[in-house]
Amino acid sequence: MFVTPAYAQAAAAPVAGGGIQDILIQMMPILLLVVIFWLLIFRPQQKRLKAQREMLSAIRRGDTVVTTGGIVGKVTKAIDGEDLEVEIAQGVKVKLVRGMVADVRSKAEPVNDNKPVV
Repeated sequence: MFVTPAYAQAAAAPVAGGGIQDILIQMMPILLLVVIFWLLIFRPQQKRLKAQREMLSAIRRGDTVVTTGGIVGKVTKAIDGEDLEVEIAQGVKVKLVRGMVADVRSKAEPVNDNKPVV
């Protein structure tokens, strides 16, 4: 009744063009968020994990370590793999899983076990 024929025809006509460009424009904010999350969250976390793994694999006998429970001790035996033997007091040695070391306070000089006994 109040609709003119020209307006009705224009409203029903499909919009031409766009297609892939419209999809890319709609996906752009999502892609931007993914890049921002990767740069600000995932990449620094991967770097921290890599540094932690390197620190744990470099533990040697004589190093002073801090456990995740806060116990400070000196490594007396470092077995390749999982276990460490740590002296936490004079004559008190405990066995630790290597992954439970939170920090290495001081690195010791390599110990030479092949010194001749005089």
